[in-house]
Amino acid sequence: MRFSRAIFTAAALSLAAVPAFAQDEPDPTIAPSGEYVTDSGHAYITFSYLHQGYSRPFLRWGEWTGTLDWNADAPSESSVDVNIVAASIDSGVEKFDDHLKSADFFEVETYPSITFKSSQIKTTGPTTGEMTGVLKIKDQEKPVTLDVTFNRAGETQNGGHKIGFSARGQVKRSDFGVDKYVPFVGDDVDLIIEVEFEKPQA
Repeated sequence: MRFSRAIFTAAALSLAAVPAFAQDEPDPTIAPSGEYVTDSGHAYITFSYLHQGYSRPFLRWGEWTGTLDWNADAPSESSVDVNIVAASIDSGVEKFDDHLKSADFFEVETYPSITFKSSQIKTTGPTTGEMTGVLKIKDQEKPVTLDVTFNRAGETQNGGHKIGFSARGQVKRSDFGVDKYVPFVGDDVDLIIEVEFEKPQA
């Protein structure tokens, strides 16, 4: 009994010490306005497609940077700018990666960057919105709309500020000149983005 009580007391004390880092309520307006940059350790761009009807492989780009110009008073007036290193595509299979980097797909030597720049953000709920922007892959620029969910804003352990989002969307790869093996390999590509932005400390 004494041992159990000691464990309970220790657990209670541990929980009491956590509030400063506990998850905040999802209120986007608590994040101060200004420029934020991606936390590279917590930023993921993945995509999926239908492979000959058998499965939906997941691939990712391992190197990318993004900036968020955040307007806390009017989140819909915020903007996002993203730059992806095309050669950082990662399927987990080196031979396949090399093929994806070739002229059959992304031609990374000729087109080293993939970019996205937002043009409009529309709020659809307290923590949701639609972000439209221009996606450039190779020499093709097309409008893309992402469904965005605000996850959390809060202070980091070192006293900085962070905002986290999830985003989902879909594009047709053939729109960007990446049409090898269509329709045997799916044309529709699902985008899955998870990202945390940090506000650099002054």
